[in-house]
Amino acid sequence: MTGQALADPNNNSPAKLTQAVTLNGVLRHLDAFQSIADTHGDRAAGRPGYQASVNYVVSQLTAAGYSPGVQEFDFPYVEDNSRLDRVAPVPRIFQRDTEFTRNGFTPTFEGDVTGVIQPVDVIVPPAPVPNTSSSGCEAADFAGFAPGRIAMLQRGTCGFNVKVLNAQAAGASAVILFNEGQPGRTGLTTPIGATPGLSIPVVFATYAAAEELILLTPNATVRVKVDFTEETRKTWNVFAESRDGNANNVVMAGAHLDSVQDGPGINDNGSGSAALLETAIHMQKVKTNAKVRFAWWGAEEEGLLGSEHYVATLPQAEQDKIALYLNFDMVGSPNHFFGIYDGDDSSGTAPVPIPPGSAQIEDVFEKFYADRGLPSEDTDFSGRSDYGPFIAVNIPAGGLFTGAEDVKTAEQAARYGGTAGVAFDPCYHQPCDTRSNLNLTALDVNADAIATAVITFAFDTSTVNGVRAPGKSHGRAPQGSAS
Repeated sequence: MTGQALADPNNNSPAKLTQAVTLNGVLRHLDAFQSIADTHGDRAAGRPGYQASVNYVVSQLTAAGYSPGVQEFDFPYVEDNSRLDRVAPVPRIFQRDTEFTRNGFTPTFEGDVTGVIQPVDVIVPPAPVPNTSSSGCEAADFAGFAPGRIAMLQRGTCGFNVKVLNAQAAGASAVILFNEGQPGRTGLTTPIGATPGLSIPVVFATYAAAEELILLTPNATVRVKVDFTEETRKTWNVFAESRDGNANNVVMAGAHLDSVQDGPGINDNGSGSAALLETAIHMQKVKTNAKVRFAWWGAEEEGLLGSEHYVATLPQAEQDKIALYLNFDMVGSPNHFFGIYDGDDSSGTAPVPIPPGSAQIEDVFEKFYADRGLPSEDTDFSGRSDYGPFIAVNIPAGGLFTGAEDVKTAEQAARYGGTAGVAFDPCYHQPCDTRSNLNLTALDVNADAIATAVITFAFDTSTVNGVRAPGKSHGRAPQGSAS
């Protein structure tokens, strides 16, 4: 059945629209996204799987009766296939961007080397104070170094470029730099600096990864690979607008459509994209009071680039017409909680200014869960997802989030079910973020929450911006009028 056949002008209240927006309808779109990822490997911006995802959303919107628009923009595309693997004695693949990263030297040498590691003048466990290790800072540190081995060098008293050039001169085939190990100096950083004549691959590892190699598997055989592409590519945002509604009072609702390069991105963020698409399909014939603009963003995983481009290129007069923005990013996490962006900052955690009106958006979501007898809680209003560019220009915003890499507490497990001590989404940004990586109950509930919020504000934005509906809104009366 096409989107056109599904649309109904009577889907004009939360009760009617949530009945029309079904879990099976949302899953139909997620099955399509999974099929796209199966064909192309992922749905990341700048790659074929994302273009196929755009084509799918456009086709569904067109079938429903919209005239969707596609906004093209350039972005800095980076494809990183670098690796750090322990080959023997116990094979282990270290995770890029969490356990290691490639270097940012100028120039950066690309290469692929397998060899035995050899720590050079390292202090493991670390010294009590930072900037103590002089590992690799002097040519003398490499006395006894076996040419062809992979040098392990610790952060410390001299520049990373000095260390790697000394290692290269000593015959190292590759270098693993790693953090020094004191509090605040355990994670990843990107080594930069001029490295004239660099001709070996270099990666940077966390202290924990290096400690595992040095202490648990000394003399391990490892693979160090630096392989990446940097270029400008094109990607796209997708938009669809209601036929009716006050064009000077625009309700926007969005979700990012792209995945990371390492997986299909079915929860992150096929879930939000699919629920929003199903909501849009069933609202196509509804005669709204406000103009409703649906958005599917590109290159969110590269740093909110799609939404940033849209807001930055939108004239001030058009920005002023946007009453509010609703954002839906990861709404079906397998070990979920029901998170609502904390628009009134009642948790006191917002690191950014919150536009007035955001608290009233939060109220709508809180009422939705309360009416269903379901728990919910604040999630940080951090600007981490595509609402960030909107609140930066003082547009009220709100939305939903069911959790990513953070760990569920025992209290949350008691409230929502699931498993304490495990990430809300153990497959966050990984290949296992597939169609099976969803909590279908959470997805079903949140699809209804999305539909409820969109249809509520489509008929009445007065609580957010004081703009009165031209008449009685469906489902509830405008604030201050008789029901």
